[in-house]
Amino acid sequence: MSQTHSPQRFPFTLALLTALVTLFMLTPMVLSITAGLVNNYSQGLASGLTTRWLEQVWEGYGDTVLWSLAIASACALITTVVGVPCAYALARTRSRWARVFEELLTLPVAVPGLATGLALILVYGQFRSFRQSFLFILVGHVVFTLPFVVRTVSSAFANRELIAIEEAARTLGAGFSRRLLGVLIPAVMPAIIASALMVFTLSVGEFNLTWMLHTPLTRTLPVGLADSYASMRIEVGSAYTLIFFIVVLPLLWGLQAIANEVQKRYGT
Repeated sequence: MSQTHSPQRFPFTLALLTALVTLFMLTPMVLSITAGLVNNYSQGLASGLTTRWLEQVWEGYGDTVLWSLAIASACALITTVVGVPCAYALARTRSRWARVFEELLTLPVAVPGLATGLALILVYGQFRSFRQSFLFILVGHVVFTLPFVVRTVSSAFANRELIAIEEAARTLGAGFSRRLLGVLIPAVMPAIIASALMVFTLSVGEFNLTWMLHTPLTRTLPVGLADSYASMRIEVGSAYTLIFFIVVLPLLWGLQAIANEVQKRYGT
């Protein structure tokens, strides 16, 4: 009898486990959002609801949100433009040195962000105008996220069917630029969009590297969030978290919707 009902209980067990994990993950977020909307966190909802913490955070840190979105967008664009040709070269090169280069390319991911930031400061810190601009943070984000684009798109380029299609196009007389733009890029477009979305997400939330590279005038969203937490007022930090959700989540959902449409159009 137990063997008869066990297959029916298995989906229910999975659903229950999923619900428990979701509850475990969302409960801290809900509590943090609530803390940013009450007058006094220690008194809870009994102290009344307010938006003054949101207004205070936006006045002091609103620019960090806008700069984070600008840096993340520029980072996604640059890593795509640079990473796609690099990924093609690695996918088509059988040289041992290409594998060595690929491993070296992933070092910024393996090395702690603080170490990468220190290395960038040692090399480029002497250029004061560059060091004190958001371009310095952008360079750090590009160094950190480029491996994700190269690895993802390189795997797509290495598909055997795509290699056969490229060879067929070459046999028919198609030049390299025509094969790349007319055959290869459309074929790997889902991988390109997925990697760009990953880069955008990583750039928006990157803290360790950014904390090392930022100045008092070049703060990004995670750095501003850390500063607001350091204010020793939990309502302020929670209000910043709520602003992060309000600004970033709809944007990420929109980008994911675009990625899904691209997947439907170009997916193989």
